[in-house]
Amino acid sequence: MTTQSILLLLLFLAVLLALSWPLGILMVRVADGRPVPGFGWLAGVEKLLYRAAGVPLDQEKQGMGWKAYAVALLVFNTVGAIFTYAIQRVQAWLPLNPQNMGNVSPDSSFNTTVSFVANTNWQGYGGEQTMSYLTQMLGMTCQNFFSAATGIAVAFALIRGFSSRSAKSIGNFWVDMTRSTLYVLLPLSVIFAVLLTGQGVIQNMSAYKEVSLLDPVTYTVPKTGADGQPVLDAKGQAVTEEQTATTQTLAMGPVASQEAIKLLGTNGGGFFNANSAHPYENPTALSNFFEMIAIFVIPAALCFTFGQMVGDRRQGWAVLGAMTLLFVVAACAVMSAEQQLHPALQAMGVDQGNSALQAGGNMEGKETRFGISATTLFAAVTTAASCGAVNAMHDSFTPLGGMVPMLLMQLGEVVFGGVGSGLYGMLVFAILAVFIAGLMIGRTPEYLGKKIQSYEMKMSSIVILVTPTLVLLGTALSVLLDVGKAGVANPGAHGFSEILYAFSSAANNNGSAFAGLSANTPYYNVMLAIAMWFGRFAVIVPVLAIAGSLAGKQRLQANSGTMPTHGPMFIGLLAGIVVLVGVLNYVPSLALGPVVEHLQMYMK
Repeated sequence: MTTQSILLLLLFLAVLLALSWPLGILMVRVADGRPVPGFGWLAGVEKLLYRAAGVPLDQEKQGMGWKAYAVALLVFNTVGAIFTYAIQRVQAWLPLNPQNMGNVSPDSSFNTTVSFVANTNWQGYGGEQTMSYLTQMLGMTCQNFFSAATGIAVAFALIRGFSSRSAKSIGNFWVDMTRSTLYVLLPLSVIFAVLLTGQGVIQNMSAYKEVSLLDPVTYTVPKTGADGQPVLDAKGQAVTEEQTATTQTLAMGPVASQEAIKLLGTNGGGFFNANSAHPYENPTALSNFFEMIAIFVIPAALCFTFGQMVGDRRQGWAVLGAMTLLFVVAACAVMSAEQQLHPALQAMGVDQGNSALQAGGNMEGKETRFGISATTLFAAVTTAASCGAVNAMHDSFTPLGGMVPMLLMQLGEVVFGGVGSGLYGMLVFAILAVFIAGLMIGRTPEYLGKKIQSYEMKMSSIVILVTPTLVLLGTALSVLLDVGKAGVANPGAHGFSEILYAFSSAANNNGSAFAGLSANTPYYNVMLAIAMWFGRFAVIVPVLAIAGSLAGKQRLQANSGTMPTHGPMFIGLLAGIVVLVGVLNYVPSLALGPVVEHLQMYMK
């Protein structure tokens, strides 16, 4: 690692801590239903929303059992999915479509709908060539808010399960959704959108602009006849002709408003096909830095919220410590991998060193605006946090450099993870950690004063095993079926990695991709949508079941035999359990993909 990489990582962590601490304390008030300082004027809006949603005012403070909470969550997200699908299928006849975008195909609409509802934001389409402004705003941006608020609501419910004493309720879903959106996501998005526009991110409703090039570009294309077919010479070879481009079309649109919640909600779905590598989404080094902060700030803040709500801040620090430990190791690994010399170029005597004239290392697929350090840190952040926004082509990373983002997703997106989902995922691993520790010392496992029994372990096992099952089954089917192999652009180990990355991304609700896979086909649109839906909701429902079970238990006082869950030993145990489960699930598949590709690189 270079000195620049180390300093950037340290600065990133320092700024993240400084911003996430006060936000976490504020979110305690949001979860508890108390007034939020500075936002008293929103109380009237909050009550108006309850009224519009048909929630009786006397039920605002009434809680729900976990089953009622889960049903409300599933119904809300299903209705949102139907609406998002419908708006894509009829966008050609709707307003705010200055480029006259056509209706989106059924399979692509289905995939995109599930993707945004599930907080995955996998995109098998190019945004500026497929979606109208209305679809981007009313469909994509609204689901960015709703899916993020759903994750926060589930995190609040699980925290209440730990903090409650013999309660039947884990909170009210409608209240949690409303307050998370009103008091957390909307204010932060407004602030961040203004910051982005100050850096150059566009925000308009203009039609696309045709601009003149300063330097016309001459290029060669196949010559076609009047019938549109290629013209062939006497030898049957295609005839080419030169053309000169003097203008370029620049896509416009309401980008900053979608970009802000895309990052703060760990959604990742870009307005443009190039995502955060596009200068209209991520123009400067400063915008790049704060986009990384935005991805992590709410997941980190929820750790402080957790510690405060369970009455022991050390518990929040312990969870945050385990996340940070895993993240730092992963970030250092991907930074180091991308700064290594390529053996094939080294054998040819090519200078790959870092100097005043070049970045050094593997710059393929990376923005010269950001360089290797900021690009690789972004890759680690976005895959650790289930965001999926990208400022580089992950497919162009070195085999080991590409394996790190893939592994971060395969760990279950708990290394900070998504908004809400990262915390509740890590708490499930904490339950597993205390259960294993209890077996080793011969005591009934407890976590935060709640006994961990067979029911919690069954639900935790479902949470942990759902995503590996979806990833490995989906990958296996795709390498066996012709329709799966047809989308692979690269043969061999790298082609396998592309499929494995796609299903790892979909099932773990990340959304980034190895773009060598042509995934906008009926097969992949349906298969990945199934992985995204069950990777989201087949995890949420058992998490809510755990919350309901814990809420109904007495909270026991700590005694001399209670294992402490706030010190360095527990942090190491928790991080080790996360890695161990990931290794047991995925090492064989990783060996067939990036590990083999890395070895082949040195054998040539």
